[in-house]
Amino acid sequence: MKRGAPWPWAVAVTALLTFGLPYTRSLFAALFPQLPRPLYESDPFWALLVDHLALVGASGAIAILGGVAVAIAVTRDSGAEFRGLVETLAAMGQTFPPVAVLAISVPALGFGAEPAIVALTLYGLLPVIENTVAGLTQIPAAIKEAARGNGMTPWQSLWRVELPLAAPVIIAGARTSVTINVGTAAIASTVGAKSLGLPIIVGLNASNTAYVLQGALLTGALALSLDQIFELLAWRAEAWKGDRGRTT
Repeated sequence: MKRGAPWPWAVAVTALLTFGLPYTRSLFAALFPQLPRPLYESDPFWALLVDHLALVGASGAIAILGGVAVAIAVTRDSGAEFRGLVETLAAMGQTFPPVAVLAISVPALGFGAEPAIVALTLYGLLPVIENTVAGLTQIPAAIKEAARGNGMTPWQSLWRVELPLAAPVIIAGARTSVTINVGTAAIASTVGAKSLGLPIIVGLNASNTAYVLQGALLTGALALSLDQIFELLAWRAEAWKGDRGRTT
């Protein structure tokens, strides 16, 4: 498996934008001379980045842990009959626009981060469930038989054999889920949650293209950084899997 672009560069670009944008007033003033306020200054960019990461981290953790647990359950003999239902429900979660989920959640949860986390979690479940199911079901039966032949219980086989071998595929699903939600989290600002989408929303409402561009640049850089970090994790998992396969 070939590693992609080095992740430190993506992280460095994100940090440079986060702490460098406040010093680009003259640049945006030259690019957008018609704007009286060419630089978003209502909130520090680093604070918006932290809030954005908190939304993505909370929803991503719930989606990944919950998705893997559900996928494990439906790939066991006792839960196999529910596999189709679970995959259908997860797919339905992505057919609902996040804005619609936010609108439904706000009356029950109020404005703020909570409805955003609900929407992002539902949106992030499908790739995790799909990839975990695919990774677990693609493990050759001979390997499972060998684990049982070595005296492993079903749970020991799952934790010591199946999940490690399926790790690259599971990480790929988590990568897709988190990367998508970095962009989707931008709309959380429509329900009062702080995120990198706040400059975008304010810019759209005020017809301020500079604000939109600043928020979009940071959101894109963050998505690229997380994508590269997950790619590194997947590469290491694949390399470990190959080494394990050669020694068994």
